[in-house]
Amino acid sequence: MANSLLISLLQIYLLFLSFSTCALGNLPKFHVVDLHALTSKDVCSPPKYMERFKSVKPTLKMVDRHGPCSTLHPAEKLSLEQILSNDQSRVDSIHHRVSAISGKGTTSGPLSPSQIIAQSGNSYSAGNYIVHVGIGTPSKTSTLIFDTGSYVTWVQCEPCKQCYMQQEPIFDPSQSSTFMNVSCNSTSCNDVSGNNCLGSSCLYSVQYGDGSYTSGYYVEDTLTLTPDVIQKFRFGCGQNNKGLFGEVAGLLGLSPSSESFVSQTSDKYQSVFSYCLPPVSSSTGYLNFGRNSDISKTNRTPITKQTNFGPYYYITMTGLSVADKTLPISPTVFSNAGTIIDSGTVITRLPPDAYQPLKSAFREHMTQYKMVPGDSLLDTCYDFTGVDNVTIPTVGVQFLNNVSLDLDPNGILIGTTSQRCLAFAGNSDPNGLGIFGNVQQRTFNVVYDIPKGEIGFSPDAC
Repeated sequence: MANSLLISLLQIYLLFLSFSTCALGNLPKFHVVDLHALTSKDVCSPPKYMERFKSVKPTLKMVDRHGPCSTLHPAEKLSLEQILSNDQSRVDSIHHRVSAISGKGTTSGPLSPSQIIAQSGNSYSAGNYIVHVGIGTPSKTSTLIFDTGSYVTWVQCEPCKQCYMQQEPIFDPSQSSTFMNVSCNSTSCNDVSGNNCLGSSCLYSVQYGDGSYTSGYYVEDTLTLTPDVIQKFRFGCGQNNKGLFGEVAGLLGLSPSSESFVSQTSDKYQSVFSYCLPPVSSSTGYLNFGRNSDISKTNRTPITKQTNFGPYYYITMTGLSVADKTLPISPTVFSNAGTIIDSGTVITRLPPDAYQPLKSAFREHMTQYKMVPGDSLLDTCYDFTGVDNVTIPTVGVQFLNNVSLDLDPNGILIGTTSQRCLAFAGNSDPNGLGIFGNVQQRTFNVVYDIPKGEIGFSPDAC
């Protein structure tokens, strides 16, 4: 009886700590989590954020393309193993690209920015989140994956020489009264694809790290983000496209490059955008453009300037914590490798000398649960069969300017109800680029303020 009472009091105490906004003294913090709350449902939940952003226009609803909120209905849903396999392809592609441009690593010869733009891209199929936009006059809806690591926005176009299956009708330029080809002699053409031209018309081509590709004409047309209408927006009109694109129409490129959506709409949206990735695939997030009242409420870290190191947003990670205790990791472990924030990478990748202390500390607080073998990517996994509530330590990620993120439980564990793993992985190369992935970004309002050179975070946004 006394033991049962003691256990109950301990559970109440841990639950209290999990809802505290700060640690009490030096006592460790924990989350007491209902595993079913971490699991996606079979039906889409109502959006949490719409009332909050009622006055913010445009606000695009963002959903996981594999979940019940998605309008896409592929013949076969990707398993977690397939998603993580695609994720590894994307990470390999990012590492290869950065090594090639910077001259680091084993890749032969640095490539010019124009070569990278025209010939290389991330693993497209790892992109998980989709939004809906309108293209042409009259406007036709297109479902696009949004990607902070891509230069070029593109959609499949008629007449298709080679196209994959997509949910909506393929965009037909002949049905739009505002469609035009981009001239081969324009600066935009040089920025997107070097000297690739057909007559006076500009061509583009992107080869992704997983073997997927898209190519066609570089064009301009009206882009509609209800209620906003953007005239003469430049994008790729893909007539040769192949890969695991999952029935989307194309991609919305949000990188810090001259031809990205962010740069093209800088006059209208001041090169500012924000998003919230939903906690599970059965709930919704958002993608906003422009400044709004919530942007000023974020904790900010600088965007690190990198010269020609690819289409990425570099930030400086400085530390990690588990159960409110800072781990003994030298800041040079992070600075030597460098870090980007990426919407398309699923699992956060860390230098090995940062991942090992994280893994060890997390395991120390999970000894009451049965460990099970993971896979080549995830190596700290637990069998929760028959368990409804689990107690897990908080995990914190620190960035420059004393920005500290206390991750949502959905940003700590990944997997099924019965088996979940620590959602981090270590790079094999100590100098391999660190990547702050989308699982760890879940539920944060993430603000990209390009003019100020800052990225901001505020919790519990969706």
